[in-house]
Amino acid sequence: MAQHHVQIGEVSHQTGLSQRTIRYYEEMELVVPSARTSGGFRLYTESDVARLQLIKRMKPLDFSLEETKELLLTLDGLESAASAGARAELVGRLEMYHEAAAARVAAVREELAVAEEFATDLHQEIIRQRRTVHEST
Repeated sequence: MAQHHVQIGEVSHQTGLSQRTIRYYEEMELVVPSARTSGGFRLYTESDVARLQLIKRMKPLDFSLEETKELLLTLDGLESAASAGARAELVGRLEMYHEAAAARVAAVREELAVAEEFATDLHQEIIRQRRTVHEST
């Protein structure tokens, strides 16, 4: 069964990534288009798009491109692992990434709580100042 291919513009639309970013990820060997047209245009499969979505989801957690590449290699390896030992090693790496992601999510939640508290304080100050302006008129 033939896979459905889409060009980079459609991939950009689906992922919210710029075409320039997608090309950069190709240069960094994170995502390589599955095919090209006779004119040289990049063609991507659903699997390629899913890979780009994964990369996009790692970015807010401040994973480096090297860490991202390592995770992608780990996931690729899991699909093709021949022995139980190799698979167990890859699952161990995957667990490390899960722990790192969970820790980073917790840190982002803490930052969000501080930011929400700040926004609430500002809102309360606005209300207080409006009352002051209203009472003096």
